[in-house]
Amino acid sequence: MRRESEQLAARPVAGGAHALLEVHDLEVEIPLPHGRLHAVRGLSLQVDAGEAIGVVGESGSGKSLTLRALLGLLPHPARLTGGSILLDGVDVTGLPARRRQQVLTEAMSMVFQDSLTALNPVMRVGDQIAEVPRRRFGMSRSEAHSRAVDLMDRVGIPDPEKRFRAYPHELSGGMRQRICIAIALSAAPRLILADEPTTALDVTIQAQVLDLIDTLRRDEQLGLVLVSHDLAVVSQTCSRVYVMYAGRVVESGEARELLTGPRHPYTFALLRSVPDPDMPVHRLLTIAGQPPDLTELHRGCSFAPRCPFAQEQCTAEAAEPALVAVSGGRHNSACLRWETAPEWDGAPGPADTLESRS
Repeated sequence: MRRESEQLAARPVAGGAHALLEVHDLEVEIPLPHGRLHAVRGLSLQVDAGEAIGVVGESGSGKSLTLRALLGLLPHPARLTGGSILLDGVDVTGLPARRRQQVLTEAMSMVFQDSLTALNPVMRVGDQIAEVPRRRFGMSRSEAHSRAVDLMDRVGIPDPEKRFRAYPHELSGGMRQRICIAIALSAAPRLILADEPTTALDVTIQAQVLDLIDTLRRDEQLGLVLVSHDLAVVSQTCSRVYVMYAGRVVESGEARELLTGPRHPYTFALLRSVPDPDMPVHRLLTIAGQPPDLTELHRGCSFAPRCPFAQEQCTAEAAEPALVAVSGGRHNSACLRWETAPEWDGAPGPADTLESRS
């Protein structure tokens, strides 16, 4: 009976060519003593082989939980409560949890934010890279050793045979992050999920790590989902961008078009809060107010209480605005007033739009 149900659950979806990964209406909830926190709400995205997409938003917007949901690695007590995940057009969502996690982790690997906590502090880094080839591919100890050394060389670690025997604390932050990338590659994935992979690194090392990830993506035709709060990082690496706010995607589109002509006031505010290196900085701009409490259902647009462009219509409807196609269908926005976006620069001023910090 279980085998029949698994075959029915992991069924091809009708249609032609499929994206490497498709996610439709993903829902993640966290049970709390005083209710349920709706951490990810109706999220949809897709990634093609060889494509890099970016997911951006404030802390707490649901970016990292989305990646963990895709791998079946949600922390307790968070749980996947809705939506579908398709690999090459095959819906794996209905599989038993353990089997679904196996299928997903065979196709995807993750590079975590903090390399020091992601690595085992009492295990040599080379052995950590070699562990997956031994367990998943049945390689002998010597074969796995050779593969680990080769991967260390590919990710730019000098003298990899010597560094194989190093412990994480003996390496710099940049070297540790390269080890994490090598571990991700050791599983021969088709898709890399990168969760703020350069947060703890200085600017120079950030650029090196991002360039490495991008080179590997192009050389191996890997899909890449890059989660970041840094719009500059996303603009340099990704062809498409998804902007998350309060657990849902509020804008998506081609990176250049979205970042130069946002059609949602939240994206507009994020861009305005990025310092311009060519202008003298008299103050830092931040988005006024706080994100909503996701244990409660809100009327209308969840960004409206923080939005200087909000009107009565924004909270008149019970449901939040749907994500609709704008600009010929390559760009999507969940703002009722997306057509007025060109006017946002003129009304009101940034002091009214954003809080300032000296």
